Amino acid sequence: MMTKTKICGLKDRIALETAIDAGADMAGFVFFAKSPRNLGMAQAAELSKAGRGRIRLVALTVDADERLIDEIAEFVQPDLLQLHGRESPDHIARMAARTGLATVKAVGISGPADLEAAGDYAGVCDYLLLDAKAPKQADRPGGLGEAFDWTVLEGYEPGLPWLLAGGLTPDNVAAALAISHAPGVDVSSGVESAPGVKDPDLIRAFVAAVRRNDAAGDDKSDKKSDKKEVRYSA
Repeated sequence: MMTKTKICGLKDRIALETAIDAGADMAGFVFFAKSPRNLGMAQAAELSKAGRGRIRLVALTVDADERLIDEIAEFVQPDLLQLHGRESPDHIARMAARTGLATVKAVGISGPADLEAAGDYAGVCDYLLLDAKAPKQADRPGGLGEAFDWTVLEGYEPGLPWLLAGGLTPDNVAAALAISHAPGVDVSSGVESAPGVKDPDLIRAFVAAVRRNDAAGDDKSDKKSDKKEVRYSA
């Protein structure tokens, strides 16, 4: 099974085209002033137009008001709306109904209790995104390059698609997938040369690492199937 791969915080055409050419499934645009990856509406609309139909477009907001959500829906026309703040399940349901967009709810994780809290969103959003919980002094909820203990995800089945985020890089994503068995991954700072500056080589390396992991998993499944065929062929 192919792991869904999202490259978040894209700010320029080169990074977008690199993500598409590398085979990423989703491209994320950030609308949050405190983030070094924040985009203006016109810039985001231009990138969205270039990527539409070639990659799924995700607009990331943090406790955004309805005016901003409406502008994003009208001018950027993303495929998904990612809510990365303290939005309640009721609020997400209202924004989905208001815009007609599929939704992604990001939840900060530091332990099992946070996973239980994430379950509150299972009936109202289309995807969960599990990110490392930001420190109290942080000025933004994600994109900090921090990971959490992936072993808390052992056996995790929320009942809807989900993505793992937080501190992922080309070097550790295979290990993260082996431990978490996440059906999707999200990366931002792990493919940057500086905050907000995407590195095309790192984007390509990240997607390639995910696809190698997929191929290795498929190969193991094939070998197990072969063994079963031999066992029962007599």
